[in-house]
Amino acid sequence: MDLNQKIPAYLIVKKNIVRLILFTAGFALLFINLYSPFDVRNWFGLNLKSQELFLYSSLVILTGVLVAVISRVLLYHYNKKKIRTTLWAFLLIIALEVICMSLFYTIYEAVFIKSDNRPYTEVFKVSLQNTALVLLLPYAVLWLYFSWQDKIYKIKMLTESEENSVLDGKMMIPFLDEKGTMRITIKLDDILYLKGADNYVTIFYLNKKSISKFLLRNTIKNIEKVMEDKPITRCHRSYMVNFDKIKIIRRERGGHILEMDTDPPIEVPVSKTYMDEVFQLFGNV
Repeated sequence: MDLNQKIPAYLIVKKNIVRLILFTAGFALLFINLYSPFDVRNWFGLNLKSQELFLYSSLVILTGVLVAVISRVLLYHYNKKKIRTTLWAFLLIIALEVICMSLFYTIYEAVFIKSDNRPYTEVFKVSLQNTALVLLLPYAVLWLYFSWQDKIYKIKMLTESEENSVLDGKMMIPFLDEKGTMRITIKLDDILYLKGADNYVTIFYLNKKSISKFLLRNTIKNIEKVMEDKPITRCHRSYMVNFDKIKIIRRERGGHILEMDTDPPIEVPVSKTYMDEVFQLFGNV
């Protein structure tokens, strides 16, 4: 496994982050109350009735999950501005989530519960063990589920576009909406660039020597992950371009600009984040 590779895009999709938080909170709450190895009685040394235990554990777990919420919100916003986080950094973030949540539970017991005279090192050790189990199990399950969903999405795209992938000897690029339904198929040679805004992507392409556009309900991140083997590449957090259409790269005071081989010339911005990749691709065009 290459720890320097980028994490899959589906791990930082807003919808999947929300799923992760909700599933993890539900998993922790149910297993701590129902499954003895995670029993909060043993964790904090408590002797409570079932109703009291459920209310208490709900408060403790849901408050602790705020650590994961803050972590994933920061991760989401970081990846909106930068190239995706590397795998080793992502694993480090998960480890820090476990440690921070364990520290939270240790402080919680020391300040509010004071149920017994266990040393803090022992409390932290137990919290670390239980927190790792409570977090890593749902994380692993959802990672597998998101990966499976992503493969299904790609297979569906390939299946639906297989018959129309080539027309008159030209490669055809299908564009699917967020539900996986193909909305438009365009010749690769005619595609100019894509501009993303929230949950929509505008596709600019040549149509009988004039420039047309098509509004697609999807995210540019979803489009990016199915264009990995094509010259349509990310150059900015809001733009993807067909590098076969790039004529020059121009440097200006505000940054670099990609000028396309059109009449009149179309200009697309390049962000510093993607600068190295852009120059490498431009050198291969």
